[in-house]
Amino acid sequence: MTRSGWRDSVASVARVLSPRGALALQKVDGALLFALRAALAMALPALPLVLAGRAGLAVYTMLGAFITTFGRNLPYSRRARILASAGLAMTACVGCGAALAVVARPQAGGTGAAVVVAATAAVAGLAKFTCDATRLGGLGAVLLLFAFAVAANGSPTPTDVLLQTELALAGAATAWVLAMVGRYVHPDRPQRLAVATALHELAALLDLTDSGDTTGRARRRATAGVLHAYHSLGVAPPTATDRANRDGTCVRLTDLSWSMLISSTHRSSNRPTSMTRHLRRQARLLTTRRRQLPPVLPELLASSAAARAGVVHGLAGIPAAQADPTAQRATELVVGHQLGGPLSNSALVVPALRMILGTGAAGGLAVLLNLGHGYWAAISAAAVLHSINVRTSAQRAIQRTLGTLVGLVLALGVLAVHPVPAVLVLVIVLLESLLEYVVARNYGLGVVFLTPVALLLVDLASPTPVEDLVYDRGLASALGITIGLVCALLVVHDHSAVRAERALAACTQAAERAERALAGGAGTSLSVAQAQLAAAVVELHDADDAAAGELWSAGIDPTVLAAAEQRAYSLLNRLLRHQ
Repeated sequence: MTRSGWRDSVASVARVLSPRGALALQKVDGALLFALRAALAMALPALPLVLAGRAGLAVYTMLGAFITTFGRNLPYSRRARILASAGLAMTACVGCGAALAVVARPQAGGTGAAVVVAATAAVAGLAKFTCDATRLGGLGAVLLLFAFAVAANGSPTPTDVLLQTELALAGAATAWVLAMVGRYVHPDRPQRLAVATALHELAALLDLTDSGDTTGRARRRATAGVLHAYHSLGVAPPTATDRANRDGTCVRLTDLSWSMLISSTHRSSNRPTSMTRHLRRQARLLTTRRRQLPPVLPELLASSAAARAGVVHGLAGIPAAQADPTAQRATELVVGHQLGGPLSNSALVVPALRMILGTGAAGGLAVLLNLGHGYWAAISAAAVLHSINVRTSAQRAIQRTLGTLVGLVLALGVLAVHPVPAVLVLVIVLLESLLEYVVARNYGLGVVFLTPVALLLVDLASPTPVEDLVYDRGLASALGITIGLVCALLVVHDHSAVRAERALAACTQAAERAERALAGGAGTSLSVAQAQLAAAVVELHDADDAAAGELWSAGIDPTVLAAAEQRAYSLLNRLLRHQ
C-alpha cells in the first residue's frame, strides 16, 4: 500500500472511531410511566417465588419480563403483536438454553463449553438479523442473547427445563398484560407521544432555521418525526380517510407540523418568535396523564396563521368529498414501508455476520482463559456490535466501558452488604426501572444500571463471592468490548455505500414524479407523490449517515446531497400549496 493509501486508511479509521456524540442525551417523553411498568413486570411474578423460598427460579421470570423494553411507544395494536412475538422468542431462548445446558454441561468445560459458545454466537447472529429486519431498536438482540446465555450456562436437571421455560413465559405474559393495560385507560397515549415528539423536533428545527444555522440532520429528524406521527395515527399527509379522523386534535397538530416543516425551508421573517415556545408547550400538554385530549393551543394557531398566511388548510378539516381513499391508502403504504419496512438481505447479513464472529471470538477466548461467567464477554461484544455501523459501534464501546465501570461500583456496594433474596429482588426491580427510564436517553446511562442488574441476577440464581463476580464482569466486559470493536473494523463492506447511492437515486426519481404530478401528468397522485418524496428525503439522510459511519463510505458530494434535499423540500412546498 502506498503512503497515500495508508494516510487514507488511517483517516477512515479515525473518522469512524470518533467519540463525538457518545455522551449526548436524547429527550424522551413518557419515560417515567414506562419505567414503572417495567418494574411491575419484574416484581409481580418474581416476588411470590422469593417468598416461597425459590429465589433462584425468580431469575427466569425476570428474563421473560425483559420483553417490556420492546415496542416502547407503539400504538397498542402493533405493540400487542410485537410483544407477543418477543415473549415467544424470549421464552424459546430460555428453553433452548436450558435444554442445551442439560446436554452440553458447560460448567465442566471442554467440548460442552465450546458447544455453548458456538450456540451463543449463532443465537446472537439470528437475533441481530431478526431485530434489524423488523427494525426493533433498543437493546433488542442483546436481551435475547442474555436470556439464552444465562439459561445455557446454568446447571439444570432435565426436569428443570420445562419449569424454567414456563417461568420465562409467565414473566413475558405478565409484561404483555401490563403493557396493554393502558389501552383501557389512555388508548391514544402512544399517538400523543408520537405527535409530541414531532412537535419537539419541529421546534428544534425552527430554532436553528431562525438563527440561520439549520442542518440537514435537524430537518431529517423533524421530517421523520412528523411522518412517524402520521404513521402512528394511521393517516397520511395531507388528506384523511374520513372527516372524523382529520378533525382529531392529534391529526390537526400533525397537519400543522407538516405544513410548518415544509415552509421552514425558507427562513420566514414574519414567523413569531414565540412559535417554538408554543410548540413545546403543546407537546407538554400532550404528554400529561389527563384522559381528555387537550385542544390545540389558540396561540399556536395564531402563530402558524401569521407565519403561513393561510396555507395550513388542513387545520380546518377536509370535506369528505375531497378525500381520495385510493391515494390515501397508497400513501399510508408508502410511508409505512419506507419508515418501517424490511431492509435488503445483503444489508442484514453482514451486521449479523459481525455479531456471530464477535460473540464467538469473545466467548471462545473467555473459555480458553478459563474466565468465570465467560458468556459476559460474548454479551459485551454483542452490545458493541448491536449498532448501525462502525461509528455507532465505537460509541457503544465508549458507553459500555464507562457505564460498566460505574455499574460495577453500584453492584459492589449492593453485594457487599449481603442482602437477603427478597431485598435483592427489590433492588433488581428498582435498578430495572432506572434502566428503562434512562436507556432511551443514552445507552451508557442504561449500562450503569444494566451492569448491576446482570450481576445481581447471577448472584440470585447462584450465590457467588462478591470479588469473583466483580472481577469476572470487569475482565469479561473489557475482553468483549475490545473484540467487538476490532471485529467491527475488520468486517468491511460496501452495503451502506450502495444503500446511500440508491437512496440518492430514489430521491431524484421521487422529485421527478412530484414534478410530473404538479404538471398534471398521468400516474402518481399529488398525495402519493408528497409522501413518497418526504419518505425519500428521510431515507436519503439515514442512508448517508449509515454510510458515513463505515470504513467504506459512499463518497457522495455534500453539495449534491444538499441540492437534492433543497429540491425535495421546494417541491413539497409546491405540492402543499397546490393541494
